[in-house]
Amino acid sequence: MQREFILSPSLLSCDFGRMTEELNALEEAGLKWVHWDVMDGRFVPNITLGQPIIKALRKNSNLFFDVHLMIEEPERYLADFVDAGADLICVHAETTRHLERTVSEIRRLGAKCAVALNPATSLFDVEYLIPQLDMVLLMSVNPGFGGQKFIPFTMDKLSELSALRNDWNPEMLIQVDGGCTPENTPDLVAAGADVLVSGSAFFKHPPYKERHETFLKAAGAL
Repeated sequence: MQREFILSPSLLSCDFGRMTEELNALEEAGLKWVHWDVMDGRFVPNITLGQPIIKALRKNSNLFFDVHLMIEEPERYLADFVDAGADLICVHAETTRHLERTVSEIRRLGAKCAVALNPATSLFDVEYLIPQLDMVLLMSVNPGFGGQKFIPFTMDKLSELSALRNDWNPEMLIQVDGGCTPENTPDLVAAGADVLVSGSAFFKHPPYKERHETFLKAAGAL
């Protein structure tokens, strides 16, 4: 089936002192999604923003808020992030004991549900949940820092996930996060990616409209 290519710029690489302006600039550049990296200093080394910041900025943006929880025991905070304005919540398979329960709770709260897998985590950890997921996120770097290089074996993992998706839930999106650039976008899309997260490879190359178009052209979407 034909899918729309989506670029979800990671705010981890934006100017934190101008976040309202950055969100407005993304909308003006034709972006539809924005990626929020929430880190707790436990699951990953860094600490970033949390639900109060997302809630404060929600009223200033019409973008789809793609919220990636890189936190331990995310089930404790799901309602807070939905209340803050998350349109989609993605939890890591490695961070919660009862993954199916957590995914079901995200949907019950009214948000789209997704599961993320670290580079070395097997697809088996999410395989049986595919029929009930809106998206699976494949980490193509080890989470916690921006600007890392793409891990090559992600391509094989992506192709395998795409085959599973075709068999069990053709509507499910596949997102890739880490080291995504216009240069590797054609291969990622060919392997099955629908949504690419880009941080420094996007925000460090203004103007945003032209950079967005560069990614769209690389994906064959423009």
